[in-house]
Amino acid sequence: MESRYRIVSSIVPAIEIILMGYFFSRFIKPFLKQKKGAFYGGMVYSLVMLLFRPLRLGYFMTYGVVMFAVFLVICRTDRRNYRQKAYFVVTFFSLYCFSSAIAEILYDNFYGFAEQTEYMAEHQNLYFPLYIGVCMLYLAAEVSVIAAGIGCIVKAYAYKQADMESRELFMLLIPSCIGAMGYGIMQYYRYFYINETGTVMEYYDMLSCFYYAVSVILVVIVIVLYQSIRAKQEDKLQKELFIAQIDSIRQHIEQVEGLYQNIRNIRHDMANHLITLERLYARNELEEAKAYSTELKKALSSVTREINSGNPVTDVILQEIEEEAQRRKIRFELEFWYPCGSVINAFDISVILNNALQNALEHAKERENPYISVFSYCRKNAYMLEIRNSFSGNLQWDTKQGLPMTQKEAEGHGYGLANIRRVAEKYAGGVDIVAEHGEFCLSILMMMEG
Repeated sequence: MESRYRIVSSIVPAIEIILMGYFFSRFIKPFLKQKKGAFYGGMVYSLVMLLFRPLRLGYFMTYGVVMFAVFLVICRTDRRNYRQKAYFVVTFFSLYCFSSAIAEILYDNFYGFAEQTEYMAEHQNLYFPLYIGVCMLYLAAEVSVIAAGIGCIVKAYAYKQADMESRELFMLLIPSCIGAMGYGIMQYYRYFYINETGTVMEYYDMLSCFYYAVSVILVVIVIVLYQSIRAKQEDKLQKELFIAQIDSIRQHIEQVEGLYQNIRNIRHDMANHLITLERLYARNELEEAKAYSTELKKALSSVTREINSGNPVTDVILQEIEEEAQRRKIRFELEFWYPCGSVINAFDISVILNNALQNALEHAKERENPYISVFSYCRKNAYMLEIRNSFSGNLQWDTKQGLPMTQKEAEGHGYGLANIRRVAEKYAGGVDIVAEHGEFCLSILMMMEG
């Protein structure tokens, strides 16, 4: 009988360690770019715990070594956002402390209560099944608490790929660290009381369970508050960027108005120019007539645009991008037309072109033979706009927004792409982003009828 107890008492901790390794893997997986790092982290957790547990180095010492090893492994497989990884390692340790303490209190009280019943006194042969049952209760309670805590944190942590600053790490770790310290103190006095009296103190255990449950809740609440603050910051930055885009469009409109004013002035003076040329030719002053016509051509070319997309606002934007691309020695290909007569207005198209082409200019130069191409076409009621540019590197995706994060906007997702998607959705459309084979392709779909 004693050998059976020893076997079970050895198997249950091993099962517990493997389960905790699995939950650690599930905990960090949504936050890692390299998903295999989550598997390696969980595996290292289980292996190191199984190796160090028989050494009896002490609870905090053992877990200090284990979590440090796990931290090194996940940082090795996913080399970014180290502060966020440190947060999850420490937080998982505190969640494990709270869940195991609650499970242990349930185990002790249930086992103690069952032992004192008359039924068990009359059925001595049921003590081993009872022991197995309370061990299963222990594992079930521990798994339930840690799974609930992890699930709430993962769900509440909306901006999973956003970098974490040092001050944010300090703020987020406060409830976990204070909770773990309280756990150590309360467990010490609980073990001391049990060793001295041989019994458990029900009121103390109830207070302890309440403390651990509140600690788990506080960890989740701090994450919720932190993410709500970040969401407000993101919203504020998006609004600021959108206002900047509006100002940019206003400037383009002013330029168009100035362009047309110059054209009207030249048209007004055209009759005088023609009369002057006729008089010069009549006097046979060919050299003067040739020089005068050359100056007139220069004046006309300075106020007319080579690009004719069907709308003066998009003409100005595309012309400026083409000139900037030429200055940066980037090949610029254009087959764009504005959907005249549709519900899509020039302001919204200009928001798309400004954001997309500015991003293209920033990243096209990163490869040899850089290029930018702009194509638009119509399929029945759908208006498609494709912007391609040479591109190198890998995209990091914001899982909440479903958009890639840019290096320039390391604090969050690409706000320009968010504005583009907002415009596309206004016309019952959407965006698609593909980056492969050295090319970034942004496709925008909009419906031309409301």
